Amino acid sequence: MVELWIGFVSGLIVFVIGSGIFLFFVRRKLADARALWQATQLKHEAAKKEIETERREAVIKLKDELYKRRSEFELDIKRERVELERFQTKLNVKYDAIEKKEQRLDELQREAQQKERALARLADQLRASEIKLKQLYEDLIAKLEHVAGMTRDEARHTLLKTLDYEVRVAHEKWLQKVEEEAKQNAKERSIEILLGAMQRYVADQVSPHSSSVVHLPNEEMKGRIIGKEGRNIKALEMATGMEFVIGDTPEIITISGFNPVRREVARRSLEKLILDGRINPTRIEETVGQCERDLEEIVMEYGKKALLQFNLQGVKPEMISLLGQLYFRTSYTQNVLAHSIEVAYFARIIAEELGLPNPEIAVRAGLFHDIGKALSAEQEGPHAVIGADVARRCGEDPLVVNAIAAHHEEVPFLSPYAPIIMIADTISASRPGARRETLTAYLKRLEKLEELAQTFAGVKKAYALQAGREIRVIVEEEVLDDDGAAMLARGLADKISQEMAFPGQIRVNVIREKRAIEYAR
Repeated sequence: MVELWIGFVSGLIVFVIGSGIFLFFVRRKLADARALWQATQLKHEAAKKEIETERREAVIKLKDELYKRRSEFELDIKRERVELERFQTKLNVKYDAIEKKEQRLDELQREAQQKERALARLADQLRASEIKLKQLYEDLIAKLEHVAGMTRDEARHTLLKTLDYEVRVAHEKWLQKVEEEAKQNAKERSIEILLGAMQRYVADQVSPHSSSVVHLPNEEMKGRIIGKEGRNIKALEMATGMEFVIGDTPEIITISGFNPVRREVARRSLEKLILDGRINPTRIEETVGQCERDLEEIVMEYGKKALLQFNLQGVKPEMISLLGQLYFRTSYTQNVLAHSIEVAYFARIIAEELGLPNPEIAVRAGLFHDIGKALSAEQEGPHAVIGADVARRCGEDPLVVNAIAAHHEEVPFLSPYAPIIMIADTISASRPGARRETLTAYLKRLEKLEELAQTFAGVKKAYALQAGREIRVIVEEEVLDDDGAAMLARGLADKISQEMAFPGQIRVNVIREKRAIEYAR
């Protein structure tokens, strides 16, 4: 029982202590909540005061801004009012000026109407005067026709004929004067350029020449070359494509053919066979084949050497081979490869003197201008056109192709490089000692000059002088006057340029004179 009582008391004590602790914590929480509520109230009141203060400040600022805007608006209104008054004043001034101008225009209109009426009266008077003058003109024309003995159309035709002759004569004199001045200036400049080009280039006068004559060690060698029943000579001709002429001249065989390279192969083959001593058809074929291969290498070497002199790049092997073949070709005893190299040098110098943008075009065109001569024995047509076709096929520049084709004027010039090549070609061919013309060709050229002069009316005699560099024409003084002689000189010069090929220039000298001869006895 006591234990139960003790347990009850202990539990009661624990309950009381727990309740006290619980009450303590409850009171403490209530005190904290009251303090928090009071702090919140204080903050709320402070916030209300702050908001009220800010509201009052905003109202004050708004009133200030409204006052400021109202002041600015009133100021702008005053300014606009002043500007409006100023424009109104200016508008009134302009309105007054317009009224004055309208009054002036009315006055001018009245004056114009008066003048128009006056002009109408004058026009009527002019028409009457015109009718009267026309009648007088017709009467005057009738009187002139009666006095002159010809109609109006005949008189007009005669006048036009006279004027046409006078105009042609005056035009011819003016053309002659202008042409002489232009020729003089161009001649001086061209002389400077050409002399500079020729002085800057130095070359041997004697060009290499390939002979087509083979010398034999003795007369017996002719029989060995001919062979039994002509087998050896036939084998030689079949293998080389050349003709071997064995004449009466002792110890000499002449090789005849149009292809210079094949002719050189034949010459070298025959010389090798003579040195070897073994001459038979089999040996002939072997020797000719070996010489052909050797000559192909030599031809390429000549072509590459020519290109190396000008440092030209991008040239096709076909062009190099054809260029090397020109070494074995001659024109009027001038070696064509040496001539082509000279033309390339002259063309480059002239192009540089004229200030052309690409002198290499002139060099290529000058070096390749006669390349068609390497094929002229195999293809028909002018060598300039053949060479241009080859250059076009090998991818050369169109300006180079045109310069090659036009250097003998078979096609029109398309650039300054074309006439430069023609001039350089003429310089190289006309240098003293460069070429030798045959007597027959020389005489034919002189006869051609005199024949062309005789085709003109009024020509009495014509003489070719100074190796064909001058043609002197004597005209009949009764047929041609001085102006007609000048026109004949121009016409003859044009005809010579069109129908003849010649280096340099030909002077046309027309002479008209009146001679009176009497004898004292």
